[in-house]
Amino acid sequence: MSQTLITPQQLAVRLEDRDLAVIDCRFDLGRPQWGREAYASARIPHALYAHLDHDLSGKTSPSTGRHPLPAIDDLADRLGRWGIDAQVHVVAYDQGSGAHAARLWWLLRWLGHTRVAVLDGGLAGWQEEKLPLDTARISQARAGRPVRRFEPRPDADMVVSTSELERLIGEGEIASADQVLIDARSAERFAGRGETIDPVAGHIPGARNHPFADNLDSTGRFLDRGTLRERFAKTLEGVPPDAAICMCGSGVTACHNLLAMEVAGLEGARLYAGSWSEWIRDPSRPIARDA
Repeated sequence: MSQTLITPQQLAVRLEDRDLAVIDCRFDLGRPQWGREAYASARIPHALYAHLDHDLSGKTSPSTGRHPLPAIDDLADRLGRWGIDAQVHVVAYDQGSGAHAARLWWLLRWLGHTRVAVLDGGLAGWQEEKLPLDTARISQARAGRPVRRFEPRPDADMVVSTSELERLIGEGEIASADQVLIDARSAERFAGRGETIDPVAGHIPGARNHPFADNLDSTGRFLDRGTLRERFAKTLEGVPPDAAICMCGSGVTACHNLLAMEVAGLEGARLYAGSWSEWIRDPSRPIARDA
């Protein structure tokens, strides 16, 4: 099974596989409970629910961004309670774009679990294929999977901290041909116009904008490998992919760019997990805005 993307039809034929875990990651930033409510109404058969704030993020503090990484032991325990161990292939899905499902994809990769893919097109794509939905009340639906033991093997090299990024900027690395900082937010937010989520508008000096939505076609599915590769080549401008650092508003949609890069065969980029919402916690850190 793929370790990046899976189609609805490919998933449908494996739903009864005991070594398959399907995780519903639907979420709406403006309505934090919407995803759980939507899951309760209808879901892909046997899917379990992961809440972005409660399951896929850690506790916030005055120094963190909006979605800090969860504590490794807490996340490993949660994955085990979802019936995931080294033998299980995980498929994450959300409402369509993969913007939230990619967060779980990256978290599992961070903990050393490569048997994970995102459902291309999400639940919208599943419904377009007229595939079955489980609409039973949650109490009547499959309650869960047998608990397994998830052994985390975290890769610290996949993450960039704020202090490391400050050092790279201070040494001129980000503005050179040796490193590239890629911001997945929309062009308007990156430029410092139309900011509706974070209290400070703009971007980190030297960053380049690659909106995650540019990874998708008009139906909400990922573009083909060649097209993705061409688009990221323009953003990288000759910088090798393993010298790229991906960020966004809070470290979530940056994972979409990381997934798209891997689909394109551009491996090794890292995540600035704190992203813009952590960077602006300290007003002494530099910011830039487009004219």
